[in-house]
Amino acid sequence: MSFPLLTATAALPALGAVATAAVPAARRTAAKWLALAVSLATLALGITVLVRFDPDGARYQLTESHAWIKDFGVRYELGVDGIAVALIALTAVLIPFIILAGWHDADPLETGNRRWRPTQGFFALILAVEAMVIISFEATDVFLFYIFFEAMLIPMYFLIGGFGDRAHEHGEETAATQRSYAAVKFLLYNLAGGLIMLAAVIGLYVVAGNFSLTQIAEARTNGSLDMATGTERWLFLGFFFAFAVKAPLWPLHTWLPNAMQESTAPVAVLITAVVDKVGTFAMLRFCLQLFPEASKWATPVILVLALVSIVYGALLAVGQRDIKRLVAYASISHFGFIIMGVFAMTSQGQSGATLYMVNHGISTAALMLVAGFLISRRGSRLIADYGGVQKVAPVLAGTFLIGGLATLSLPGLAPFVSEFLVLVGTFTRYPVIGIIATFGIVLAALYTLVLYQRTMTGPVKPEVSAMPDLRARELVVVAPLIVLLVVLGVYPKPVTDIVDPAVKQTMSDVHKKDPEPEVEAAK
Repeated sequence: MSFPLLTATAALPALGAVATAAVPAARRTAAKWLALAVSLATLALGITVLVRFDPDGARYQLTESHAWIKDFGVRYELGVDGIAVALIALTAVLIPFIILAGWHDADPLETGNRRWRPTQGFFALILAVEAMVIISFEATDVFLFYIFFEAMLIPMYFLIGGFGDRAHEHGEETAATQRSYAAVKFLLYNLAGGLIMLAAVIGLYVVAGNFSLTQIAEARTNGSLDMATGTERWLFLGFFFAFAVKAPLWPLHTWLPNAMQESTAPVAVLITAVVDKVGTFAMLRFCLQLFPEASKWATPVILVLALVSIVYGALLAVGQRDIKRLVAYASISHFGFIIMGVFAMTSQGQSGATLYMVNHGISTAALMLVAGFLISRRGSRLIADYGGVQKVAPVLAGTFLIGGLATLSLPGLAPFVSEFLVLVGTFTRYPVIGIIATFGIVLAALYTLVLYQRTMTGPVKPEVSAMPDLRARELVVVAPLIVLLVVLGVYPKPVTDIVDPAVKQTMSDVHKKDPEPEVEAAK
């Protein structure tokens, strides 16, 4: 029996979460180091998965399959394709930086706060989320995926509501109320999506007789499972609704700005760079593979919703006064690009969307974590409370600028390649949608450069005149992310080589081919 590598990659952070939570309260520092060690060990397993995956091999590799609930056809089935491998690697890379960045975020407050802040719980919850996200990327049984898709809401609820941002202009009592509101809103939106998906999962079992993604997809391909058109469309909508909430897609997005605003910067990164990727990943794995005809039927409406997300998110980002809300609305715009790429039904669009998931995770982590360091120094999230920071903290300002430039997809940084592929892939099939979507790039440049100008340039405000520059721990967090942005911006081939075969198979699932070029290339 071969070593269950995929199970180990998800089980290690789960066990680490239990061990971290069990550390005595008086040994907070030990809990932090334990959580960091577990995340690094998980990264090593994630790298092993990446190395052992063969892009030219079978579609799903490193597979595991065991009987679980026989009476209902539920199995413990795991397997990864190139898209899942890339996102597992992203998750495993980001979690150690999230833990390091939040090193002091759950420390007890020195004055003015009687709330108990269990440091061990903070880091245990982060590891629990990592475990659930990883197994969501690995699951090839629909019911198994659903369980962890929903279960990750519980630790996220406590991270948002119990360990919120300390920088609040209205006092601790108001801050606690707003954190609670943001956490409940996050939970209710995602639970609503999950309940609708549960109905669709049950419906899929009634139609197919099992929950195995590979078996159902094979039956769809060979014609032994022929869903009625109406049935397929209703099931697709049930799945897609849950994924669109998680993604988040307009108009189901409104929980995200509140959640990111009230969270600590590392938790905000966990939400938008890690957890939300499960939604867009599931659109590729489940919606397109299980319901190909319904996916094509819904494509025009989904592309319009994605386009609205792109422009709407960017427009609202321009007008924000809160740094975190600005990054949240920018992320809504970026997720619009990802979903547009998925449903453009071209290989360039879907490769770009997958690459965008990875690059957006890295760029958002870089920008938000540096913003968190900035906010922790000044004690305010408001843009107007800053000015002239680059004169007193040049390294902080420089890394903030690089993260911002990556967010606006500057050529030479990683997001540019993915955004370009998405736009090209969309334009070849839906030129009007592609042309309008480019307006989002202009708005991204506007909100990013205005944010930098108002916070980092101009006269030095008295409140920031003594602001320290990035410390060693903070540089360890930011520097590798900046390096990744540059390396993947110049040479994205290692990622595209992994995801492209999986994208081709997804295109085959929906029986789509890339449009022929109108003008043949010169020979």
